[in-house]
Amino acid sequence: MVPHLATALTGPLLDLEKKILEATPAIERWFRLEWQEHTPPFYCSVDLRNAGYKLAPVDTNLFPGGFNNLSTEMLPLTVQAAMAAIDKYCPDARNLLMIPETHTRNPMYLQNVARLMQIFRQTGLHVRLGSLSPDVTQPTPLALPDGNMLVVEPLVRSPNGRRVGLADFDPCTILLNNDLSSGIPAILENIHEQSLLPPLHAGWALRRKSNHFKAFDEVAKKFGKLIEIDPWLVNPLHSKVGEVDLQQDVGTEQLADAVSALLSKIKKKYKEYGMKEQKPFVIVKPDAGTYGMGVMTVKDASEVRDLSRAQRNKMTVIKDGVAVTDMIVQEGVPTFESINDAVAEPVVYMIDRYVVGGFYRVHAERGIDQNLNAPGSQYVPLAFAQQHAVPDLKAKPGTAAPNRFYVYGVVARLGLLAASLELERTDPNPEVY
Repeated sequence: MVPHLATALTGPLLDLEKKILEATPAIERWFRLEWQEHTPPFYCSVDLRNAGYKLAPVDTNLFPGGFNNLSTEMLPLTVQAAMAAIDKYCPDARNLLMIPETHTRNPMYLQNVARLMQIFRQTGLHVRLGSLSPDVTQPTPLALPDGNMLVVEPLVRSPNGRRVGLADFDPCTILLNNDLSSGIPAILENIHEQSLLPPLHAGWALRRKSNHFKAFDEVAKKFGKLIEIDPWLVNPLHSKVGEVDLQQDVGTEQLADAVSALLSKIKKKYKEYGMKEQKPFVIVKPDAGTYGMGVMTVKDASEVRDLSRAQRNKMTVIKDGVAVTDMIVQEGVPTFESINDAVAEPVVYMIDRYVVGGFYRVHAERGIDQNLNAPGSQYVPLAFAQQHAVPDLKAKPGTAAPNRFYVYGVVARLGLLAASLELERTDPNPEVY
């Protein structure tokens, strides 16, 4: 399915698409050299926004939970990428322990877990599920929507205290599909004999979006220089505001000032590109956290000062009841893509350094300037099938789906590379990275 672009098919994005396609050999070589220097995250998904004038990643998830939304045609490629990823950490791997989120009753999420298990089984691994939930004290079946079952089992520490597994299952590799929002569990600390993927500092207990965006600034500058574009065309402006407690009205003024300053910078960029119609906006969100919680669209600093009690409460607590103290103010990138008249944004999935598919997140009740990662969103697989992975250099910009999807993959991999730098720089034990 090809998205409908609500913008006129002219302007900077088509220039960007053209430049990326023409520079394909240089771009792919640059990525190859970067991956010789840096280790990509084990897996990753990147939310993109196509505004017609820029194409930018707005969020990078290191514990992606939507593998069930990828098209089945992409499965062979996904299995190959998973093999390459596992080989790096444990070439003779036989057993893989997967640790899912503890809210595993959600049927959509369970289908993601089942798809991941299917992928890793096809790489030749025995895969079982271990739960961090204190309620799981014995093997517990969970029903899938298609009638099949998953079984989660309690985690156990080995007698020497150096390994984690199940009662009768000793894995070489432990794959986290749990973003550790509520903190790092003691049972996963000080594991020295197994690969824990992604590492603990990738979880929201320690990870901060501001570190990621800082790394992305560097990546975008390098990429801009490589293909001779303004890095802004692939990078949202942003700033961080610390020590905010909206419930107690602490830091509200600093947050409003940051919003005002960023809106001014965006206006300057719009002026530079002759964009008179476009109204700037920013997204205010927690510096840590996921699931699109605590996210707000702001068009004027006064909106921050005039938040209602209900809005303040909503912005103060995120997943697992974690309190928000640091905020990110990020340039709002509207999405001008739609499917059946519903606003859409592409989400690209990667394992190791390979794009393995993606989907459109579609929300019929949200606007082009709103967060689509919210209850009521639906998912349409992207036509990332292998025949679409080859760009058509003779096609006019904006007319060929393979070209648009290739460009999505390039910009998503910029997010992947930024995540790699971020994990290196925030690693508490860099010598073992």
